Amino acid sequence: MTVSADMITSVRRMVNEPTDETYTDDIIEAAIEKYPLMDELGIDPYYWTTTNTTPVKTFNTNWIPTYNLNYAAADLWEEKAAAISGMFDFSADGGTYSRSQLHGHAMQMAKFYRSRGSVKNIKLIKKPDEPDELSNRPSWIANLPEVRD
Repeated sequence: MTVSADMITSVRRMVNEPTDETYTDDIIEAAIEKYPLMDELGIDPYYWTTTNTTPVKTFNTNWIPTYNLNYAAADLWEEKAAAISGMFDFSADGGTYSRSQLHGHAMQMAKFYRSRGSVKNIKLIKKPDEPDELSNRPSWIANLPEVRD
């Protein structure tokens, strides 16, 4: 799969990490690749091959790389919140330091980006198939009242 440099830069801005000291490009790329989306042509990023006894995930070569950057940013914000979860409030020299607010703010950002994520598309297949001609119509129709004599 291909993640562009623009996508990595966008996620860096979303998580307020302008340098690669904490998160390298590889880490951000891995976070982005966790959330592939159906592209604008309606092509899924992969399909399942079921010819073997165990289904195999096969990547679709016609797929245009499209990812949910908001979910990637939410994951990174949750990771940042976990890293600062041990911070505590204290008072010293007449000042009060509320460092625990950092965790709350990071979790709010994670919630914000998780809520902005796009929905996952799925393809529904109607069964049983509808007949093409009226003459091939089934003799019953569901959910109609029964005719009583």
